[in-house]
Amino acid sequence: MEEIKTITAKIRKFRDERDWKQFHNHKDVALSLVLEAAEVLEHFQWKSPQEVKEHGEARRSEISDELADVAVYLFELADNLGIDLSKAIDVKMKKNALKYPVEKARGRHTKYSKL
Repeated sequence: MEEIKTITAKIRKFRDERDWKQFHNHKDVALSLVLEAAEVLEHFQWKSPQEVKEHGEARRSEISDELADVAVYLFELADNLGIDLSKAIDVKMKKNALKYPVEKARGRHTKYSKL
């Protein structure tokens, strides 16, 4: 996942060119991540499944921007904490595979502790 390192470097460069690292402490970046995720959710709030589908298609560009904002803060927080996001994803997927074995979880939304 070399692309994650490339994207992270772009985000770091953008931030540092503006001397914003001083404002981007772990708490505030994490808070911004959650706020941006809420802006994604706002696109779908109070909509029926059909409205969600239609809105997703009609507002694709706006939703794309919001998802990018979430990703930017996610990548930056991982970088600030010294977490290799690629490695963290790989480790987490392995843990999830153990918690949700295919033979028990396929087609079910049951939490792992209830399988």
